[in-house]
Amino acid sequence: MKRILFSIAFVFVLRAQAPSDAEIRAILAERIDKLHQGVGIVAGIVTPEGRRFVSYGTFGVNDPRAVAPDTVFEIGSVTKVFTSLVLADMVQRGEVSLDDPVAKYLPPEVKIPERDGKKITLVDLATHTSGLPRMPSNFAPKNPANPYADYSVEQLYGFLSGYALTRDIGSKMDYSNVGVGLLGHALARRAGSDYETLVRTRIAAPLKMENTRIALSPAMKERLAKGHNDARQPAENWDFLATFAGAGSLRSDARDMLQFVAAHLGLVESPLAPAMAAMTKVRRPMGPPNLEIALAWIINSSDGLEIRWHNGGTGGYRSFIGYDPKARLGVVLLSNMSTGVGVDDIGMHLLNPKAALAKLTPLKTHTEIKLDPKTFDKYTGRYELAPSVTMTVTRDGEHFFTQLTGQPKFEIFPESEREFFLKVVDAQLTFEDGALVLHQNGRDQRAKRVVE
Repeated sequence: MKRILFSIAFVFVLRAQAPSDAEIRAILAERIDKLHQGVGIVAGIVTPEGRRFVSYGTFGVNDPRAVAPDTVFEIGSVTKVFTSLVLADMVQRGEVSLDDPVAKYLPPEVKIPERDGKKITLVDLATHTSGLPRMPSNFAPKNPANPYADYSVEQLYGFLSGYALTRDIGSKMDYSNVGVGLLGHALARRAGSDYETLVRTRIAAPLKMENTRIALSPAMKERLAKGHNDARQPAENWDFLATFAGAGSLRSDARDMLQFVAAHLGLVESPLAPAMAAMTKVRRPMGPPNLEIALAWIINSSDGLEIRWHNGGTGGYRSFIGYDPKARLGVVLLSNMSTGVGVDDIGMHLLNPKAALAKLTPLKTHTEIKLDPKTFDKYTGRYELAPSVTMTVTRDGEHFFTQLTGQPKFEIFPESEREFFLKVVDAQLTFEDGALVLHQNGRDQRAKRVVE
């Protein structure tokens, strides 16, 4: 039920001028107060005329502090843009080549999968065309609420050494967290550094981004907004070992992220300008018309308009950065609630008001009631959702749990004698005679009880 999220969505836009602060505030207020699809959101806009921020909401459902441009968020897969910028910078310095096989920067005993004599290169990893899957097959987190905290380098090497590519390298774009994690790991090995030090010395320091890092300073900890899942319940922060650091580990604030976007627009002078320019010169098709991937940046081109963007998501946060190089307009959105649509639609709308906002329904709130634990016993058992997929319902004292085949066990909470809800994700269960109904993602799935 709980998704592992580093997100990408395909959005098509036309060009226009960014909305006013009042219009942005109204959008954020509706998203948070009316739709309950957010807790705190910070928006930033940069143009040659300057920078502006609009913030709305709070640090948490139980923390009334107002979010602000210096509030810290997890930025998830926006980290991938930093990893590719490090790659582009190392190419500019002559330290690596885009066409270098990644195996060149790994221990010789690690077997990297090949196909038809072709090797996976650094540019294949940066453009998600390596043929590696989204996640490694041996990914089995001990704590699904913090899924990347225990996946080791040894596990990564073991996966790579045993994986057989199912398609030709470079033939198709297929979003791969493990691929970009591998890229970040290889670049750090080449630099003789860890990933965070590489980002801080090569990117954050030259751009004066003091609040972009993995390990939080004491001051950043004080300004870290609490993450929330799509049920608006507090979520754990995500931790990353070296294996996936390059794919989603960074934390930042809106001021730093807008500085980053401004540099890509050429509004900030830095030694990284040649590397930033080189990032979008490499382009591979993504499949849909007018959509390409550069070094991490997603490029949407139509009617003379070009939008470069990336989004991100962890268990409790969503992020979006994007810019229009012709209009010299850039935007940043940071949110401390991980919803399906995230803040992508708002980000695209800020780049162009003609891009429609997502049509969302208000999140239904659920109130836990007290039930006699013995009431649960009549619901315990196994329910078949699909062939080989069952939902097992158990009781442990006064607590009630459900577990889907191949997934961890999660507690469920009563809101009536027959209706229960999960706090880790926006999903509910209704028990009927001899069956249960799973309500999730707008679908109602009925499962018959298995007679043992």
